[in-house]
Amino acid sequence: MTTPAPLAIDVRGLRKSFGSRAVVQGLDLQVAKGQICGFLGANGSGKTTTLRMLCGLLTPDAGEGTCLGLDLRRDAVRIRRRVGYMTQRFSFYEDLTVQENLDFVARLYELPNHDQRIDAVLERAGLTDRRTQLAGELSGGWKQRLALAACVLHEPELLLLDEPTAGVDPKARREFWDLIHLLATEGITVLVSTHYMDEAERCHRIVYLAGGKLVVEGSAAEVVARSHLITFVGTGEDLTEAARALERAPGVDSVAVFGQTLRVSGTHRDALERALAPSRARKDQTWVEEPPSLEDVFIHLLSDRRFAA
Repeated sequence: MTTPAPLAIDVRGLRKSFGSRAVVQGLDLQVAKGQICGFLGANGSGKTTTLRMLCGLLTPDAGEGTCLGLDLRRDAVRIRRRVGYMTQRFSFYEDLTVQENLDFVARLYELPNHDQRIDAVLERAGLTDRRTQLAGELSGGWKQRLALAACVLHEPELLLLDEPTAGVDPKARREFWDLIHLLATEGITVLVSTHYMDEAERCHRIVYLAGGKLVVEGSAAEVVARSHLITFVGTGEDLTEAARALERAPGVDSVAVFGQTLRVSGTHRDALERALAPSRARKDQTWVEEPPSLEDVFIHLLSDRRFAA
């Protein structure tokens, strides 16, 4: 029998409210050491608040657990020194150079040999040639590299990344994820929130939050299989009109236009096929059943009223 990997994150019943608004409601979350875990969910589902509780920036209203073996409540300061947290927005000084920003971070952590550490992290992030460039002059992708470099400068054991590639071009996103996988091979645990399904598929495991609760978890393949989703893909004429009609049809759980195709999903085959019958009878439209994608499942979850945030 395989011994389960030790847990980097092990929390139960986390709750956090701001005034009368409950943002996280009884969240249980476990992430194994060395794992890349994708954090999915609609805006307002509690992802950012959860990340901020895990790194010790927010104190839970209720719940308990550990992060890197340290108590989430009692050891918040110690947790912060062993975690790298990357916020949604670029949060470094744009009027300082890349080198100066990293030097500032190194001094905050009181790192020994910080010049050598900065040289090493610049090389790893591909920033060596940009060390004298002002941070404000960097493109979005290079700013994200700088932010990641600053996060790993103190050699954390856990990275908490909050939508790190939002607004970044596809090439820069791929290169950023190559860096994440390199770090994971060195034993760093990563919990990363994202709205990009291609990024979610690169994670060892994904968890889906809705209304501050974990509702789905597993590998991408497991999440798709457990959805029991049936998907039909249509091509042809008047797909926009078909989409409007199908959105209101019984048996249809989600409808999404992807370029020149229309993807329609549901969990009850008979009802779904009855809803599609008029469109499938048209000679100017072609409908084919395909395996559901993670994107189909994500849209289905976003459309499911049971999981409304």
